Amino acid sequence: MVLFPVRRGGPGASAAAGVLLLLALTGCGMSDGGTSPSASDAPVVFATVPGAASGGPASDSPDGPSAPPGSSAASAAPADATGAPDAGLPVLAASAPVTLSIPSIGVRTDLLHLGLRENRSLEVPLDSGNGAPASWYTGSPTPGERGPSVMLGHVNALGGAKGVFADLRSLTPGADISVTRSDGSTAVFTVDRGATYSKNDFPTFEVYGNTPGAELRLITCDGYDPNTGLFDDNYVVYAKLKA
Repeated sequence: MVLFPVRRGGPGASAAAGVLLLLALTGCGMSDGGTSPSASDAPVVFATVPGAASGGPASDSPDGPSAPPGSSAASAAPADATGAPDAGLPVLAASAPVTLSIPSIGVRTDLLHLGLRENRSLEVPLDSGNGAPASWYTGSPTPGERGPSVMLGHVNALGGAKGVFADLRSLTPGADISVTRSDGSTAVFTVDRGATYSKNDFPTFEVYGNTPGAELRLITCDGYDPNTGLFDDNYVVYAKLKA
């Protein structure tokens, strides 16, 4: 899957120039039989975080000073008028996610916490042979905080099996998505819409940019091309925290 990582930060961080895309790798590889896709070679996108184009990577680990898990900051992608905080929208205090549940498509998964590697590539869940769980991108707000909390998962698994996010396309507006959190609370989101984007024309700020309230993004690969063995697109589910 191809994602465009940005660093968490407060609304003031949105004055940064934005995300500079350096290299996009496409596709998720082929299975042993060569007839169906495999998640073993999940591609990534190398990107600079806002304000760091000329220097080394900023710390994006959950324990680093720039993105602690307890931060109440929103995504650092540039905000526009629609990204201004809205006091009337529900938000929760910061708390790291533990599990993700989507009852309408039979998904329940523990959540990995993954960030950026030193070379700025986004860490993706590794499939050891039994399918990989979904992961929360630690550079995004925790689920329920103001801003878009980002989760990613494979559409397939080794050997041609289904991945944890294989059925995201079946989600319809109004479906519930629940995220249990480390403080014992559960953040419940309602699906707003889903969208397919070419990996060559990914709307970085629409997906990662600041939002007025607490939102969720679920992202996986899409657009499998059997001639190349690669995925050409991403599928993104947009959801909002329920009142």
